[in-house]
Amino acid sequence: MKKFAALTLSLFLTAGTAFADSPKDSPKDAPKEAAQPAKPAAASAATKSNAEIAAEMEELRQALRAQQEQLQMLKEELTKRDKEIEEAREAAASANSRATEASTKATEAVATSSEVKTATTELNSTVASMAASSAAASAAAALATSEQQKDEEKGPMAIRYKGVTITPGGFVAAESVTRQRATSSDINTPFTGIPYPGNSLSRLTESNFTGRQSRLSMLVEGKISNAKLTGYVETDFLGTGVTSNNRQSNSYVLRQRQFWGRIDLDNGWAFSGGQMWSLATENRKGIVNRDEWIPLTIDPQYQVGFNWARQYGLRATKTFGDTFAVAASIEGAQATIGGRGFSNISTTNQSTASVSTTTNFFFNAPGNGGGLYNFSDAAGYTINKLPDFLFKAAWDPGFGHYEVVGILSEFRDRIYPCAVSAPTDPCAINNAITSPSAVGAYNDSRTGGGFEVSGRLPLFQKKLDAALKAGYGTGIGRYASAQLPDLTARPDGVLVPIHAANFLGRLEWHPTPKLDLYAYYGGEYAARAQYTGYTSIKATVSPAIPGCGGTGEPACVGAPPGTIQYGVPSQTTFGNPSSGFGGYGNALSNNSGCSTENPPANTGPSGSGFPNGGGTCAGDIRYIAEGTLGFWHKVYQGERGRVQWGLQYSYLYKVGWSGASNNAPKAIDNMVFTSFRYYLP
Repeated sequence: MKKFAALTLSLFLTAGTAFADSPKDSPKDAPKEAAQPAKPAAASAATKSNAEIAAEMEELRQALRAQQEQLQMLKEELTKRDKEIEEAREAAASANSRATEASTKATEAVATSSEVKTATTELNSTVASMAASSAAASAAAALATSEQQKDEEKGPMAIRYKGVTITPGGFVAAESVTRQRATSSDINTPFTGIPYPGNSLSRLTESNFTGRQSRLSMLVEGKISNAKLTGYVETDFLGTGVTSNNRQSNSYVLRQRQFWGRIDLDNGWAFSGGQMWSLATENRKGIVNRDEWIPLTIDPQYQVGFNWARQYGLRATKTFGDTFAVAASIEGAQATIGGRGFSNISTTNQSTASVSTTTNFFFNAPGNGGGLYNFSDAAGYTINKLPDFLFKAAWDPGFGHYEVVGILSEFRDRIYPCAVSAPTDPCAINNAITSPSAVGAYNDSRTGGGFEVSGRLPLFQKKLDAALKAGYGTGIGRYASAQLPDLTARPDGVLVPIHAANFLGRLEWHPTPKLDLYAYYGGEYAARAQYTGYTSIKATVSPAIPGCGGTGEPACVGAPPGTIQYGVPSQTTFGNPSSGFGGYGNALSNNSGCSTENPPANTGPSGSGFPNGGGTCAGDIRYIAEGTLGFWHKVYQGERGRVQWGLQYSYLYKVGWSGASNNAPKAIDNMVFTSFRYYLP
């Protein structure tokens, strides 16, 4: 285009010069005679015209020379501009190769440079337009350089390694909890542990500050020919080792929250295994790992009525389009037992002043430290016969998400029919034994299970999520946040799954992208499982009295020589068996001391007492409920992560089963939580 313009201008000037040198023709109709007498005057005029033409020719040559110099300057400016545009294009192309997100911005920079180039091409005919184009190209180059610097500062959102994408995540948390009635707990609330009025802790408030909910995670994703592979690990510091304390360094252990792998096939099947959220936990859509709908609470025990567990699971899922999914899993659950009054024999050794108690069944066993179980866990570990079996169906019709969950559990204990018996009891007589024995011991199994239904409906253009969930069954208490017991035991040691129910209502409002408000109310219920006829026996072991004066025996002190006194062996004396009541929530229970405070008991290591749990109080929980209000405000959310803070208020209420005096113990706690978090980008 530049060469064409220069050539056109040159031809124009040459044609103009040639035209100026050519004389004009005389008119055709002018007569020859008239022209002949004017020869001298015509010659003079011709001579004058040649001089003027020569001067004009010189001016034209100078103008042409000036225009040629101008054209040379134009060529140089155009070359400089093209170089700048080329540099801008190379810078944009370099930025385009750095990352997926940077690629989009670099492409926009290249497009901008292309537009600038097109504009400058159209304006090549004038010096002014060329200057404007040059300025635009310089701006594009500066923009591309700026975008490249931004990409280098931001870095990749994920790491590519051997064909997989690794995405780090997590957050740093600074949090606090203030409770009206102390539970001697960190940010995690033991819902069933809020104290009755007789417990000394109920007379004190507590404020605890912690960073232990800080979390680290890593997501690994890869693709093969017909499947997607996913691995995920998530940890926090809400675990305690036997040496963990709060006295100086607050050195709490890193614990495993989630650690699982998953394969999603193109035909809709998916398989996952490892430690994960239980299938009983609600999902937002379908049945997919990492898409569980967890309450927004600061409290990591979440909310009363919320069904969840994080435990071993092996799961198979089948998805039918975008609307329906089914799944089945086996999960390694631990069962919980509650109640009181179980059959026992209490033996007092007079020689050592020690008391030991024997029962007629065992359900859990203490952890073996050598086997990597927690040997200091007072509840022990369930010796499972089978895992739990869970089933789920999820429906997403386009106006919400709906689920049905089924749970099947097998419980087992070992029973000792002759463990609680006196020599006169039928068990002792029939088996010719004189003391508690393991004779006739056997294993017994019982089955429990239940179901859950839930539904979530997004309203007001998906700014408000309204949901309701309910569950019912026997032996399913451990799957809800409050952890009401699964089982109790009959007088003969046979396990009895406790009927349980739970519900949770949720409202989550998202008025702006930076603000989340939430309101929850949930409750959990455990039914009575009461029995009479529990056997209680008291036995006393008297010390042995050695003999004296006999062969090989010392002489009897203070007795005449030759005196022989025969020794008396240690003897066990059994009291008469008594029959009592027990189980869970027995109406004959004694709750008279649930509001009676007593002096400190159980002397601590410093010589001071520990708080007393109060007077006589069965206190088996009938119903526990919690109402929660809170919000999260995102101060910043962008390429460098997210900063947010939140505030939560919870009202916790529990009531026990009424006892012999028809008195049902009650306890309440008001709690306020705060949180400040920085989420990794």
